[in-house]
Amino acid sequence: MQLFVNPALSDTLKTSLQQNLPTDITAVFRHDLPEADQQAAFQSADFVLGNPPVAWFSNGAPRLAFWQLDSAGFDGFKTIRVQAVIANMGDYFARPCAETMMAGILAMYRAIPELTLLQSKSDWVGAPIRARTNLLWQKQVVILGTGTIGQAVRQMLSGFGCTTTMLARTDPQADLHSAEELIAILPQTDIVVNCLPGTAAGFVSAEVIAAMKPGSLYANVGRGTTTDEPALIRALQSGQLGGAVLDVTAQEPLPADSPLWEMPNVLLTQHTGGGQPDEDGGKVDQFLRNLTRFRAGQPLENAVELGRGY
Repeated sequence: MQLFVNPALSDTLKTSLQQNLPTDITAVFRHDLPEADQQAAFQSADFVLGNPPVAWFSNGAPRLAFWQLDSAGFDGFKTIRVQAVIANMGDYFARPCAETMMAGILAMYRAIPELTLLQSKSDWVGAPIRARTNLLWQKQVVILGTGTIGQAVRQMLSGFGCTTTMLARTDPQADLHSAEELIAILPQTDIVVNCLPGTAAGFVSAEVIAAMKPGSLYANVGRGTTTDEPALIRALQSGQLGGAVLDVTAQEPLPADSPLWEMPNVLLTQHTGGGQPDEDGGKVDQFLRNLTRFRAGQPLENAVELGRGY
């Protein structure tokens, strides 16, 4: 039986994976193959680790029985139909993504980007910057999305005494369920944290952005496609919004001519939000746990259905 490994793993991690596989399974690593042979190896696989190109599924995956995604999100695969049992990474990236948002918001409030730039120029300004700082303490925050990232953001904000309101279109436990309800509360909201999946494309529309409180912050660790980026840029340029912390953008890598690169009130974290120590090792560990469960006929950790989106 064959395992197709899509991500580029270190030699140490490849060896570890091979040593921990059952003896009847052979691992084939995409990045060890010539490009011309990669898709054929995928289509011969019984098991897959990682997120192969969507186009590869056009010719089917007839032998695929178990597929371990190496991401939490999988909206790019929602139209794919395979017979395999599928799992994602669940809450694996939730805390790092939440910490990135917390770090970014605090950095903007405490003028850290400006201070870092001054340090790079050996330029001491000091006291005048104090007047441009702000506090996260007891801010009014709306979190878009009630998934694992949104819940982690909410938990972390509780330590700052923030009041949090959560939006999700289908979660009955959410406080808000529509763009109209969101727009109604935005004039009293200091921070909006976007943790929405790609299935919510365009949800943060120009109308939503226009309703945001003057001087408020917008943070996005969901998907760049959920935000009307031109409208966001206009709001940042005009000063309507005080700033933005963007882990994701509509196009990645961000084009060199994007105004976002040059805006002092924007902090770009370049889709690093989920990063953590031994990130790939954790993915391999979850794959091995789920492979054992699959072969034993047990329920998988973080099983998902592509068409349902969860």
